Amino acid sequence: MFASIIEKSIENALNKLNFGVVDFVVEHPENEEFGDYSTNAAMVLSKTLKKSPMELAQVIANSVKIRPPILKVEVRNPGFINVWLREESLAEALIKVIIQGDEYGKSKAGKGKTWLIEHTSPNPNKAMHLGHLRNNVFGMALSNIWEFMGIKVIRDCIDNNRGIAIAKLMWGYLKFAKKDENTLSDVTYWRKHKNEWITLKDLKIRPDRFVDDLYFKGSRDFEEFEESEDIVRAMVAKWEQGDMSILELWKTVLEFAYKGQNLTLKRLNSKWDKVWRESDHYKMGKELVLRGVKKRVFKKLDDGAILSNLKKYHLPDTILIKRDGTSLYITQDIALTKLKKETFSPDKMFWVIGPEQGLALKQLFAICEQLGIGKMEEFTHLSYGYMRIKGGARMSSRLGNVVYIDELIDLAKGEVLKKTSDEAIAEKVAVSAVKYSMLKVGRTTNTAFDFEKSLSFEGDSGPYLQYTYARCESVLKKIKKLDKDCGVMKFNEEERRILRHIYKFSEVVGKAGFEYSPNFVALFLFELAKRFNGFYNSHSILEASSENKKQFRGLITKATAQTIKNGILLLGIEPLERM
Repeated sequence: MFASIIEKSIENALNKLNFGVVDFVVEHPENEEFGDYSTNAAMVLSKTLKKSPMELAQVIANSVKIRPPILKVEVRNPGFINVWLREESLAEALIKVIIQGDEYGKSKAGKGKTWLIEHTSPNPNKAMHLGHLRNNVFGMALSNIWEFMGIKVIRDCIDNNRGIAIAKLMWGYLKFAKKDENTLSDVTYWRKHKNEWITLKDLKIRPDRFVDDLYFKGSRDFEEFEESEDIVRAMVAKWEQGDMSILELWKTVLEFAYKGQNLTLKRLNSKWDKVWRESDHYKMGKELVLRGVKKRVFKKLDDGAILSNLKKYHLPDTILIKRDGTSLYITQDIALTKLKKETFSPDKMFWVIGPEQGLALKQLFAICEQLGIGKMEEFTHLSYGYMRIKGGARMSSRLGNVVYIDELIDLAKGEVLKKTSDEAIAEKVAVSAVKYSMLKVGRTTNTAFDFEKSLSFEGDSGPYLQYTYARCESVLKKIKKLDKDCGVMKFNEEERRILRHIYKFSEVVGKAGFEYSPNFVALFLFELAKRFNGFYNSHSILEASSENKKQFRGLITKATAQTIKNGILLLGIEPLERM
């Protein structure tokens, strides 16, 4: 809100002193004792002018015009120029929060940009587990932030819905989902007698858990029995040939997976603008690679395999097509990247994928540049740290090493229901606890979900932010009507601490978006909630010493509620008016 004004004031001072263009930054000091803004302009200049940064800082500070919103400018070691804001300017910023409402914090910082982000992409042979959760929560929060900054965002995912893994699931269904174990495990027989297999209507467990079990059994059977391996491999070949019975079985098993996964995605309020099905483009990748061979971008080995040529990128080479002519994941990814580029024309493309895929993505980006699909700088891998459950013994023993998203939310919800009987509120609080626990830490930081801390109404948690918002709303209902023209009076320290923080929201959102770090928003909101609750516990709002004071404190409450609401919505957390 004020950053551009402060930056311009420093630039004017530098021009006045004939210092020319200086590449300086304006940011907030970690300690508010050192002002509301600080710049390193003098320290940058000292390197080129070979002068004392403290002396230069004082000269620049003396040249800054003291006018609203600036209250004063001071110099601190080793050469920082610190700026304080006027109280009336802070009060005016507070009113702007209320006037702008749900639009508060929005900017045009990303106007004209189109960014595409691939996130989550669960395979349709498993229920969604903890590995998908951090990916999803991060991808959705970051894309929300980008949109708030004026960026056109396309959220997409890839559905790897074909190949050997899906064929194992199909075999698992044919062999292990029969109502009578004596029924023939044959796809042609199945097509005519589907009622002899378990259907969606017959299920007593979630369909994605059912799929999980069948995939495990089908995979084990594939490994143990040569006959089963032959059947599975034949399924892959027949699928590619368009065998109607195989295609019908394929659609049937995928429906189980999609139904279950969609239940999970609905709980997380997750979405995609485009879902790419591998079955639609799997041949395209092979064609692109073969074209690359003709252009001598890639090389064909003596055994028929096709190898990349990434020497100039200082990357190890990778096989693009196997010697038997079959494609690999990277082959499909080349095609998909081209499709994304041609369909949406994004300025930047992002992949939210775990760190173990780092090398593969670097290779993909280099190959796409070689093929003219896009430039390396247009492609970004957003990796993230791993997550585990603190006190994992609390998860049901039948899960083994797999932690399902829904079971985690259900366990959190069970804890919340000990404090409230409202199912809907308990669900929203549980989801907020899970999401915030991942978003409050840096993207690449490994973290552990702690039930006690994550569900606390008094600490650094999603429920604490929801609780603070509900507290604000409760106060506002009792005030009923607010007067934005109540007049500004001298602030007490707790009021001042809120006003010196709340105006930073838009800047924090921008920083979070351009640095791919939603945790900046989470940290900002937690600090705001702490400051408001400190104010609330120290001063009466409804029984203030005068009507004007009551109104002003009501405005602080309203601005706090609005900022928390706007912020937690970016994180994918639902604000609650009561708890």
